[in-house]
Amino acid sequence: MVVTGTVKNAIRIVALDDRARTCGIRPGQTLSDARALAPRLDCHPADAEADHALLLGIAAWCERYTPLVALDADPDASPDAGLAAAGPGLFMDITGCAHLLGGEAALITDLEARLTAQGFHVRLCLADTPGAAWAMARYGAAHIIAEGCHGEAIAPLSLSGLRLSPALTASLGRVGLKTIGCIAGLPRAPLAARFGSGLMQRLDQALGREAEAISPIMPVAELSAERRFAEPVTHHDEISHVLGALAASLIEPLERRGLGVRRGRLKLFRVDGHVAELEIQTARPLRDAPMIERLFGERIAGLHEDLDAGFGFDLMRLDIVHADPFDSAQADMVAGAGLIQDHDALVDRLGARLGLDRVQRFVLADTHIPERSFGRAPVASLAGHGGAGSQARLRSQTQNQLSAPDPLASDARIFRPLILFERPELLSTIAEVPDGPPLRFRWRGASYEVARSEGPERIACEWWRDGRGAPTRDYFRVEDHHGYRFWLFRHGLYGRETSEPAWYMHGLFA
Repeated sequence: MVVTGTVKNAIRIVALDDRARTCGIRPGQTLSDARALAPRLDCHPADAEADHALLLGIAAWCERYTPLVALDADPDASPDAGLAAAGPGLFMDITGCAHLLGGEAALITDLEARLTAQGFHVRLCLADTPGAAWAMARYGAAHIIAEGCHGEAIAPLSLSGLRLSPALTASLGRVGLKTIGCIAGLPRAPLAARFGSGLMQRLDQALGREAEAISPIMPVAELSAERRFAEPVTHHDEISHVLGALAASLIEPLERRGLGVRRGRLKLFRVDGHVAELEIQTARPLRDAPMIERLFGERIAGLHEDLDAGFGFDLMRLDIVHADPFDSAQADMVAGAGLIQDHDALVDRLGARLGLDRVQRFVLADTHIPERSFGRAPVASLAGHGGAGSQARLRSQTQNQLSAPDPLASDARIFRPLILFERPELLSTIAEVPDGPPLRFRWRGASYEVARSEGPERIACEWWRDGRGAPTRDYFRVEDHHGYRFWLFRHGLYGRETSEPAWYMHGLFA
C-alpha cells in the first residue's frame, strides 16, 4: 500500500507500508516506477485535510496525559531516502505530569500501547528538548533519552533530524557533513556564514542552548480536575455523579482566588480514542457545584443525539476555561434578592440548551428615532465581567430607565405606542391644511375617520447617520370613531423640505 501525491508535476510516492518497502519502493519514486516493481500496488491519493483532522483528533486524545499538546507542522522537515515520509507529528510537554502515571517510562509505555491498540504505528521519544525528541523519534530508536544526555544521543543521527530544508541538508552532505555530531563541534561563525543562521538555531534548539517554546492547540485551563476509572463508565447517572464531584473539588480553589466560573469544559475520554467535549457558559460568575452539574446536564440534554459512550469512558476532566472575579454579597432577605438569582439561573439553563448568545434581552439605545431606540443583546454580554453584583446594578439601572417618565411624554402629553412596527407603513391621508393633523386616512385597505388627534411631536433626523437631507418627522396620536388609536407621522416639513409630504403608520396603542 502506498499513498501518492503530485510533486513537481508528477505522481510520486509520499508514504508506504513495510511490504511496499520490501519490494524496493521508496518515497519520492514515481508511481509508474513503483508499479513496475509491484504491479499489484494498492494506491491511495493523499488527503491533507483528512490527515490534519486525524492529527487534531489524536492531539485531543493526548490531552489525557498533558494539557500542553502542540502540532508539529514544520514544512521544511524531510525524511531520509530510506524512511517513509515524516509527516507532521505532535509535541507534548509532560513536565510535572509523568508522576501521575507512575513515571516517564510508564507514561511512554501507556501512550505507545494505547495508540498501537487504536491501529496507529507510533514513533516517539522523550527528551529534554523538543528538537532532540523530534530527531530521535524519526531517525533513532531510543524511546527515552536520559536527562542531560540528549547531545550525545542525537550526535550519530542524520542532519535531517535538525528539521532542516532538503536543500540545506543536501548542501551539507556535499561537503561531508552528514550527521549532527559532524557540525556540533565545528566553529560556528564559518558554518553560519556559509549555510545561514537557521542551521545554528536548529542545532542550539536541539542541544538545549536556545529555548524552544511550543504553542498548545487548546489554551491551558485556569483550573482543572479529573478522575480516572479502573473500569470504564457508560451510564449517564455515573457520569453526572462524577461530574458533581469534580465540580465540588474546584469550588474551594475558586474561593481562594475570589473567582467564579464563566466558561467550563467537560472532556470525556473514551477507551477507543474518541474524545467527547462539552462546554457551558454562564451569564454571571458561578460558584455552585450542583448548578454546574445541572448546566452540563442541560447541555447533554440539548444535544441532537445522545452522548455516545461506546465501550465506556476511562477518564473525565472538568476544566475551568475562563473565570471572572466573584463579588460575594450578603443576600437581601427583605427585597427578595432571590429573584435575581432565579433569573440568572434561568438564563444559564437556557444558555446551556440553546447557546448563551441566543438568550437575549431588550436594551435601550442612545437615539431619539423610535425604531432605533431599543435593540437586543445577549444577556451574557450585558453581565460583563464584574460579577453578580455588577449585573444586579446593571439590571437595576435598566429598570430605572424603563420606569422613568419621558420628558416629552410628561410635558407634551405624547406617549409611545404599545405596538411599534419594525418598518413604518405607507398610508394615504386627507388633512385640512398641509401641515395639520389628518382628517381621515386609508391603511391596509380600510378607511378610518379621525375623531380626535394630538400632536405634532417633531423628531428631527439624525444627520450623522441619515445625511443632512433626511426629512423631519411630525408624529400624531389619533383616535377614530370606534376608539382605535394610532401613531402616525408626516415625513417631511411642507414647503421647506418637500411639497408633497408622505404619511406613515408607525404603531398602535392598546
